[in-house]
Amino acid sequence: MLPLPYPTYKSSGVEWLGDVPAHWGVLPNRAILSEVNDRGHAQEQMLAVTISKGVIPQRELLEDSSKKDSSRLDRSSYKLVQQGDIAYNKMRAWQGALGVSHYQGIVSPAYVVQRPRINALPRYLHYLLRTPAFANEAVRWSYGITSDMWSLRPEHFKVIYACVPPIPEQTTIARFLDHATNQIKRYIRAKERLIALLEEQNRVMIHEAVTGRIDVRTGKPYPACKPSGVEYLGEIPNEWNALSLRRVTIDRCDGPFGSGLKSSHYTDKGIRVIRLQNIRHGEFDASDAAYISADHYATLGDHSVEENDVLIAGLGDSRHPAGRACVAPASILPAMVKADCFRFRLKRDEVEPKFLAFQLSATASAAAGLLSTGATRQRVSLQSTSSRVVGIPPLHDQVRITSFIIAKSQHIHTAQKAARKEISLIREYRTRLIANVVTGKLDVREAAANLPELEAIAEGDNEKIPAECNSQQSNTTLHNEVPQTTPGASS
Repeated sequence: MLPLPYPTYKSSGVEWLGDVPAHWGVLPNRAILSEVNDRGHAQEQMLAVTISKGVIPQRELLEDSSKKDSSRLDRSSYKLVQQGDIAYNKMRAWQGALGVSHYQGIVSPAYVVQRPRINALPRYLHYLLRTPAFANEAVRWSYGITSDMWSLRPEHFKVIYACVPPIPEQTTIARFLDHATNQIKRYIRAKERLIALLEEQNRVMIHEAVTGRIDVRTGKPYPACKPSGVEYLGEIPNEWNALSLRRVTIDRCDGPFGSGLKSSHYTDKGIRVIRLQNIRHGEFDASDAAYISADHYATLGDHSVEENDVLIAGLGDSRHPAGRACVAPASILPAMVKADCFRFRLKRDEVEPKFLAFQLSATASAAAGLLSTGATRQRVSLQSTSSRVVGIPPLHDQVRITSFIIAKSQHIHTAQKAARKEISLIREYRTRLIANVVTGKLDVREAAANLPELEAIAEGDNEKIPAECNSQQSNTTLHNEVPQTTPGASS
């Protein structure tokens, strides 16, 4: 059954809540939460308060991230958070850095820990306080000159009013939203898997086309092949030539090293500086632009870039390997390369730039394993890159292969774009649904009564919901009624 509005409403007297069901209470946060400053638990695990996920163990935040543990060595002043407590970052509450904790641990002394009272269910508050409407209310009560300095102090947090249904109804709302959000997570995870599979399909298609595994004219292997002489290319079709990049270029250069070009030289306009983040896998990323003045450029020597030059990354990692390449578009000119970015100007009567960029990117991981130096990051020199062997078909075949890749990739990218749009729309729906349910715009009591037991999400995507986060502490008595107050009344 689809949720409908409640039969009767009343004015909450609070702009961010609007009208609420007639039997709900409206109370200041001080009446439903109490601040906790329990310190001296340095042995507990560190917790992080995030905008996207709420409260999580800090180790999860640091995994697969370049972020480092910024906590102090002496953690005796850090605040204890128990399961079911609400923790928030004073400086980021207006962005949604707030939530119920499913874990016991400690947070920075700069954070605020609130413990729900007898009339408030932690999980319900988690949904309510993470709505965009509450975030806007947090902005109104935050103190500071600029957004980077806005701080939601405890004394201001406690005077913000919230809607408070009876405890059984809070439980019902939390259960309904747990089920709905888990279903939405399943949908999003399926779409993300589809996007990843399409990306892999595109990668394989490009690799097979540019390395001669498949003849794009027939969709079948070439009839006869020969050794290329390098492991990362393997065999190539008989009519292809295995040549070093030096053999197919008329000029090449690296960017300036040392103090010649530093970030302090960057300006708002002038000569475009091509950096590593602009060189993607076969594509130029025009975002994150940097420039230097024409006068400073004139002091650096020739590091110029022209349209259709091939740009190659000399530095990389497991996700973006050294040796990946793209073609310089006309839209970025005038431009130059930065250090660790190589510019190769091709013999255009022999090589199609897009074909070469696709092949270099497709074989970058394997080639970097043989050509690169460095223990933590892959690094290849201009000299070793110039010696890198590529497989070169006749020019007309290069054009044909490039056109084939562009057409096939366009179809795949269109499908990925549609999937991303669906994810965006379902996330918007989830945000609206949560806001409408926790503020009483929709009555989910009957819908929740017919729900199956909450199932775990596959592949670890479910949120852990300990009993402490969906029920009151064992030493309290549950009440069906909530005190009815209005803003301004004493509590």
